[in-house]
Amino acid sequence: MESLRYYEQLAEVPKEALKPILGGRLKGMSDINPMWRIKQLTEVFGPCGIGWKYEILRQQVVDGANGEKAAFVDINLYYKDGEKWSEPIPGSGGSMFVSKEKNGLYTDDECFKKALTDAIGVAGKALGLAATVYWQKDSTKYNAVDAVKEMFPGTEEMLDNLTITPADVMACEGCGAGMTSGQITLSQKKFDGKTLCVKCQKEVS
Repeated sequence: MESLRYYEQLAEVPKEALKPILGGRLKGMSDINPMWRIKQLTEVFGPCGIGWKYEILRQQVVDGANGEKAAFVDINLYYKDGEKWSEPIPGSGGSMFVSKEKNGLYTDDECFKKALTDAIGVAGKALGLAATVYWQKDSTKYNAVDAVKEMFPGTEEMLDNLTITPADVMACEGCGAGMTSGQITLSQKKFDGKTLCVKCQKEVS
């Protein structure tokens, strides 16, 4: 489909660009290598400044709790479609400037650089950048759990106790879409060892 051409080119994140988060509130999720985002945008649109670009609209530091401070960057991202530049795609990113650690307050002099990288990633999501990872984060609410419950009655208790992370993602052998480990196991049992997503399962049933 023509309207998905950029989405499909930008969506897939290779395993080597993912780093598991081992602690904190995001434990169990995966961090995406920021240079992979730049490389992916460059491969699809061309060099930064020629095929895609961004403008910084605002940088600010906001006071947090217990002496902590957070840095935020707002940008507009643009890409070139043929000879025409796109409308602005907004993105906001953040990073800690002063954070409270075990040994006291820590100041990060790279906070605005990290916030900018985050903002590029946020804006890029609207184009499908790293969509397979973000899709799986959202799928824990419905796609990977409720949809499988609906197709395979009797699995409710198992799936309610299932922890899904982006590291569990694999591809459907039918359409190439990302799948979770829970979907894969159930899919292989029902479809002669072939790994199919919910959509493809419905098509062959």
